[in-house]
Amino acid sequence: MDGEQLTARLSALNAQWGQSGAVCFEERFGGPVAVLTSARSTAVVALQGAQVLSWRPTAGANVLWLSPVANLGTEKAIRGGIPVCWPWFGPHPKYMTKPAHGFVRAAMWEVAGTSGRAGQASIRFCFDACKIDPALWDHAAEVLIDIVLSDALEIILTTINRAGKAIPLTEALHTYLAIGDIADVAITGLEGRSYIDQMALGHHPVQSGAITIAGEIDRIYQQTPGTVIVHDTKLKRNITIAKTGSASTVVWNPGHEKSTRLGDMGAEGYRHMVCIETANAGDDVVTLSPGQRHQLSAKISVEPL
Repeated sequence: MDGEQLTARLSALNAQWGQSGAVCFEERFGGPVAVLTSARSTAVVALQGAQVLSWRPTAGANVLWLSPVANLGTEKAIRGGIPVCWPWFGPHPKYMTKPAHGFVRAAMWEVAGTSGRAGQASIRFCFDACKIDPALWDHAAEVLIDIVLSDALEIILTTINRAGKAIPLTEALHTYLAIGDIADVAITGLEGRSYIDQMALGHHPVQSGAITIAGEIDRIYQQTPGTVIVHDTKLKRNITIAKTGSASTVVWNPGHEKSTRLGDMGAEGYRHMVCIETANAGDDVVTLSPGQRHQLSAKISVEPL
């Protein structure tokens, strides 16, 4: 949309959904965003992809990593923040020509509700997948994303099956966490769990001890409903990711070589991020019966070491 259209859109959004001191709509990164403010933190959420781009506690640094070339003015998904992977994670299980991680990351979502009270701020987005070209996805479903901001950041992804047949589903909240340096991070909460090593397909090792990262890593930890903690000695903080409705945890960092090929990580960007993804992926497939709904949620909090 051009400048006049964007200005009109923001004015209409603020008139209908703005919440004084809690939720407002602005232009950032070349597109419309919602700015949420609670008593203890602020967040920026793009309408494109319903993607959280930043979350900053009042007394601390940003908890989410975002590409230095982030731009909402294209049809391409932004790298960083919390992209939503839906209704499949990774490549399509049958058709490699279909977009990786589904089709909602770059789509415009509709605002369906906002709230600002008791020191919290929240926003709800909706996406009507019934309108998707059946050549891309031949199921009828409604998708909701609720983002709740307090002293923590909570994202709730709800899928409702509107079809007359079962829907298989894989999904993820693809969270990019900002860290001081990848060499100074340890990840706990996945000890003793087996994982699909995407760097060595078919290999299913068991995690021994905390995860440390010395190069490219791409793992889908299976049957991991518990909490994961990122211990960051350089920034002197722990980031905790608690979750519900999730059987998988993805741990990803592209390493130096792949980061260079990706082109949107920035110089040494891989050193300052790690993805801990709340997911149902790999062998953990959700099957929704007609009329059934499923919720996947992540609650991210931070505390000093």
